[in-house]
Amino acid sequence: MEEFLSATGDPQQTYPCIHVGGTNGKGSVGSMVSAVLSHGDHSVGLYTSPHLCSFRERFQVDGIPIPENELGALVEEFRSEIHRHGLTFFEAATGLAFHLFQKRGVDVAVIEVGLGGRLDATNVVVPLLTAITNITKDHSEYLGETLPEIAREKAGIIKGGVPFITTESDEEILDILKSTCVRVGAPFLSVRPDLESLDLEIEEDHTAFTISTATWGVLRIRTPLVGVHQAINGALSIALLELLPSRFRPTRTNLLEGMAGVRWPGRAQLEYFEGQTWIFDIAHNTAGARALASVLERLDLPRPIVLLIAVLGDKDWRSMLPPLFRRADHVVLTQTFSAPVKRRWDPATAAREAASPLAEISFDFKEALARVRNLAGSGTIVVTGSTHTVGDALQVLDLAAFSDS
Repeated sequence: MEEFLSATGDPQQTYPCIHVGGTNGKGSVGSMVSAVLSHGDHSVGLYTSPHLCSFRERFQVDGIPIPENELGALVEEFRSEIHRHGLTFFEAATGLAFHLFQKRGVDVAVIEVGLGGRLDATNVVVPLLTAITNITKDHSEYLGETLPEIAREKAGIIKGGVPFITTESDEEILDILKSTCVRVGAPFLSVRPDLESLDLEIEEDHTAFTISTATWGVLRIRTPLVGVHQAINGALSIALLELLPSRFRPTRTNLLEGMAGVRWPGRAQLEYFEGQTWIFDIAHNTAGARALASVLERLDLPRPIVLLIAVLGDKDWRSMLPPLFRRADHVVLTQTFSAPVKRRWDPATAAREAASPLAEISFDFKEALARVRNLAGSGTIVVTGSTHTVGDALQVLDLAAFSDS
């Protein structure tokens, strides 16, 4: 990766970056920070992964994905160097993002870590700030079987002299993050908002919370991203924005309006479609499933609540399903059509182990969608389990914000 970048001019060194890692919420934090900065006078690049419906979603400037013709031209320009250096798919995408942001002349880029941190392709930037949202078990086959092992991998993005912020609350993990900061010489800040002091308001179309800051005083934040976890992500985003150099630090008005205007599809995304209430959430691991279950518990949704679930086979679906089943009146387990065959789970095995009268199986994704619509009547349909699940549903229903098809 570094050889490719060096051979093509090290584009990632031509603009400042904010580097965001963690197990869950890093995309939400990245989208919040970039939305606020874009709301001011700055041109802001945002690189995220994976995508829901279109590869172009990964590369955004001022909230707009790269046009198809521009992406095609970028691929052709660097195709030979990508092949010459043997880049993986993710490495190639990351390199293209760095070059796109250079060509567009962004003032700052927000870069989401792909997997882990220490060995991630994005870990070549020299950031203004780094952050880790939280650390839970996921991708254990790559990052380690225990939380401390995973934490050490993710802590690899911490850089000497670069302020580091986290909303992680586990003391053992915090000790690892703190010791890494001490070892490399990075200022450490822990943001752990007390939920009671946030004065939370969670509705179908927004989350509102109150937070005190040194720069802007007391703020009442409203964001369209729904859930307790999004208030915590919001607190981390605001802490990042407050730590930025003065030339990037937003005004109070830009902060409030940027947070209110953030768009991050597939995260408790609410849609009213043909007389039914739909919620699309990519919850792809246990922590994500619990966060979605919390949202379903807090909202007064039309009944029945019918879940359409398709999980990747390498995820811990045995711990993901129980909190979701407890919030459902019916559940349909299925497979997605966009996930690689070798990563698909077996819904029959999941149904058998769940041993729940709520669950039924439909292997064909489109048939499963039709089934949940029939079961829900005028109630609520929740589509969840993976990015593939949500992306496939949005495309079938023609609700995708961006599509390559």
